[in-house]
Amino acid sequence: MGEEKKLNLSSLTAVIISSMIGAGIFNLISDMASQAAPGAIMIGWLVTGIGMGTLVFSFKNLSEKRPELDAGIYSYAKEGFGDYMGFNAAWGYWLSALMGNVAFGTLTFSALGYFFEAFGNGQNIYSVIGASITLWIIHYITIKGSGAASLVNFIVTVAKIIPIILFIVVVIFAFKYNVFSLDFWGTASKNFEFSSIASQVKNVMLTTVWVFIGVEGGIIYSGRAKRAKDVGKATLIAFISVLVLYALVTILSFGILSQDELANLPKPSMAHVLESIMGKPGAIIINIGVIISILGCWLATTMYTGEVPYRAAKTKNFPRMFTKVNENGAPTVALFVTNMLIQIFLFTFLINDSAYNFMYSLSASAILLPYGLVAFYQLKYSLMEEKSTKNRMTNIILGLISSIFVIWVTFASGIEYFLLTMFIFAAGFFVFTWVQRENKRKLFSTKIDWIFASIVLILFIICIIQIATGAIDLRTI
Repeated sequence: MGEEKKLNLSSLTAVIISSMIGAGIFNLISDMASQAAPGAIMIGWLVTGIGMGTLVFSFKNLSEKRPELDAGIYSYAKEGFGDYMGFNAAWGYWLSALMGNVAFGTLTFSALGYFFEAFGNGQNIYSVIGASITLWIIHYITIKGSGAASLVNFIVTVAKIIPIILFIVVVIFAFKYNVFSLDFWGTASKNFEFSSIASQVKNVMLTTVWVFIGVEGGIIYSGRAKRAKDVGKATLIAFISVLVLYALVTILSFGILSQDELANLPKPSMAHVLESIMGKPGAIIINIGVIISILGCWLATTMYTGEVPYRAAKTKNFPRMFTKVNENGAPTVALFVTNMLIQIFLFTFLINDSAYNFMYSLSASAILLPYGLVAFYQLKYSLMEEKSTKNRMTNIILGLISSIFVIWVTFASGIEYFLLTMFIFAAGFFVFTWVQRENKRKLFSTKIDWIFASIVLILFIICIIQIATGAIDLRTI
């Protein structure tokens, strides 16, 4: 096997930024406008900035305090709460990234549909074929190893930032305050109505989590970093940079078109906002940016989806077969299984009326457990530190706020996605049983394992009943 190439600070930062700035930002405007007015969105970004910010600082603290836990964010869950919770953190993260890649597929070909009518809205048979070909090209690049993939990813990251910056600059100059302030709170009046604003903020929470998935990328790749201290630094730089971009893109757009107009824009909505200012060239620029951006993000998350089961298998928390690598150090079995599952999910383009929204919402919902377990471990670890430890109280507060934030977002995501997420974790039970038998370990070793497994089983049964009775309609959710 060839020597494994290590990632430096710039490469780590580029991987994290690229994994976040992908499909999400280019349709973020209409996704958020369909749920909230500008005032509520500003509050939503503040809440998300604080919540995800504390989670990022938790990642940073744990990566510095526990550098030996370099198998990814699931390793914190295992260390703090045992084998079953550790497995579910890896399982949830893996499937979240996997479903996110399916969402990238539909938005990529929706953007291409602007140039080639055959692809339509990105959800027809031609789009499925195109997405499938793209999937396996990315697979080929990824199996060349993290060094080759990260180099391509770095170039793509720089290239896709340009249209986003252009968008922000153009929108700033075209900004109309009278349009922005027309219905600032979304209450058809100038008054602040707490119940309405709170409901709107709650509605945008899952969307904000979706666009921040990938912020933990440095942790996933901490085992391949040149210097351990670069992991936390890269994570923080990427988070702040992307938060500023997201907030500017969404908030400024309300000074161009009304909330109703923004909410009903075709995908990708950013292209149509710029088209309203610059004409057709604006849409062309953004749609090209969408294609470049998503392909870069698709590549970055493909790297993650191979790395997570590989690292988990190396520590005996995923089936042993996932440890197989090629001469470039790329986890070939993990990548192949992942991309075969994505290939199957790509056919949801032809079934669900809104495959993009369904997949990104399910992806965001699935990652809440892994994020939550990191937050809980941050709190637990900080409480167990000596009272004289530097910044102990600060780290306790970080763990507490990030824990509350994840619980709140889980509540805000809605019962349908919560139950469907439990369906995903129930399916993981069979893989967990395989892993435990393979390593000659007891199925459950703690009461927490039994309690959590029982809760998942009950919610799984409820989910099946809801689907069977039509209360949850997978075609339209």
